[in-house]
Amino acid sequence: MTELPTVQDVTQASQALGLGASAAELHGGLCGWLSAGGAAVREWPAKVLADDSLPAVQEGDTLDDLLTATVPQLQARDFAFELLLTDAADTTSQADALFAWARAFLGGFGLGSGGKRPVLSEEGEEALTDLAKLAQVSVEDFESGNDDDEDALAEIEEFVRVAVLLLHGDCVMGARHRQRLN
Repeated sequence: MTELPTVQDVTQASQALGLGASAAELHGGLCGWLSAGGAAVREWPAKVLADDSLPAVQEGDTLDDLLTATVPQLQARDFAFELLLTDAADTTSQADALFAWARAFLGGFGLGSGGKRPVLSEEGEEALTDLAKLAQVSVEDFESGNDDDEDALAEIEEFVRVAVLLLHGDCVMGARHRQRLN
């Protein structure tokens, strides 16, 4: 399976296109878009950032690599899905990137579903509600830098990973499975 590009590479690609989004925001938005059933197309930045003036990514560039690595991660049955957050080691920066990722995921999810409420399992509904609550959390809650904060942040990151896979399963994988049965 293809690895995600580095945070630094995605940040540089974002800056080169004049995007006002961090690596975490781009990946979160892309994952939300794909999880809601949005198409894996080279025009994904325009779709995810709701800006039709943005150019399509070029084959083999960093943002194309981000797409081509993310799609199979979301579809893999081995839970190899990773979040692209930040290279910063401090807990505050990590928490800020995680919350920005969650906010961008929700935006991408809404755009990917075409503004319609997708049919979700009970667990999917709960996951989406919890992600919405998480997106409202303030980074000030993680400023002390103690071990408890690091452990809590790791647990939240794991929750986000599982929630995303669950939502992708409900909206994309489940829909494909239902189509094959009919």
